[in-house]
Amino acid sequence: MLLEPVDPNERFRSRRRQARKRRAVRRIGLLTIVVVTAAALTLGARFLTVRDTKGTADAQKSTPAAAPEQPKPQPRAYPDEMRGVHVTMALASLPRKIDEYLDLTKHGLNTIELDVKDENGEVGFRQPAVPLAHQTGAAKRYYNPYEVAEQVHARGCYLVGRIVVFEDPVLSEQQPKYAIRRSDGGVWHTAAGLGWVNPYDQRVWKYVTDLGEAAAEAGFDEIQFDYVRFPTDGDLSSAVFAHKTKQSKTRVIESFIRYASDRLRPLGVRVSADVFGLSATRNMGIGQRPSQIAQYLDAIYPMVYPSHFGAGEYDLDDPNAEPGRTVALALRDFDVALRGQQTRLVPWLQDFSLGRTYSLADVRDQIQAARDAGSEGFMLWNAGGVYTRAALAGR
Repeated sequence: MLLEPVDPNERFRSRRRQARKRRAVRRIGLLTIVVVTAAALTLGARFLTVRDTKGTADAQKSTPAAAPEQPKPQPRAYPDEMRGVHVTMALASLPRKIDEYLDLTKHGLNTIELDVKDENGEVGFRQPAVPLAHQTGAAKRYYNPYEVAEQVHARGCYLVGRIVVFEDPVLSEQQPKYAIRRSDGGVWHTAAGLGWVNPYDQRVWKYVTDLGEAAAEAGFDEIQFDYVRFPTDGDLSSAVFAHKTKQSKTRVIESFIRYASDRLRPLGVRVSADVFGLSATRNMGIGQRPSQIAQYLDAIYPMVYPSHFGAGEYDLDDPNAEPGRTVALALRDFDVALRGQQTRLVPWLQDFSLGRTYSLADVRDQIQAARDAGSEGFMLWNAGGVYTRAALAGR
């Protein structure tokens, strides 16, 4: 369909009249516009080229299309039932040791938790670099995180990076400004002589979250925070916390968890935390309240080791003598605490002997209790890294 031709003279006269009206008000010079109409038929459309008074062509500009929004990184799928073990950075440094653990996939293993920063304050790798870890000498060459992530994923396993948060002998000694202090200004220590960093200090929050970002960059699937609490032993009355606020300990820990999750989740990694086995049963005064931190976490891992419960807990004369029953009662309280939340519950179970010798039957009793409680899996802990293979079998 053809459009009626435009009369350039009439268009010109109209623009002149409008310009005269604007000149009286704005005190500007006469603006002369000449419209040259070039009619052409191209696919039934008429295009106009407008020239200003200087004769310079003002080509029609098309609005650039908005760049498509990049999809956000998505976490690796969870195993149907998490069945995992803990591996220290020292063990990971041994030749083919990671392969030995991955061989447990033949027995049911599908998850490995590896130390990123441990209780000694050491960091397992130097790259990706976290400046503060290098400045304090914490960054070591125990393993290459990129290579480990590739190894683990090649065997179809899920990789969790453990970061010990507030117990940190390296940072507290090398940079005392981050430490919990004594009233005389010295670094405060636990009964075991270990320094802790200050939970109120947001520079500490940044440091451990920077480590989480480095692990995420290397390919870890989940960042799990441990020792995410206030200290429990030592002369607590002499502990001095710089930057202390009126917030409760619970609110401080909750604020840290929220901060870390806000930074890490957009990277496509999950965020989780280890908590004491009694933290859902009662307020332990250390800032761990599962019901309050769950909203910021993908999973909570309660450490329900039966040997760690005292006589009379849950009305059991000796919780360590009834591992299955102890785990069941502890997880019952966690089920109540997490009710209405989307947070997964994955308990740490005891695969070591303390107080008495643990057998395959003892480990299996704990696993069955976890399954009966509706947990999304289980993790086995043994500080020496020696695990009961038969316990890793699927349902």
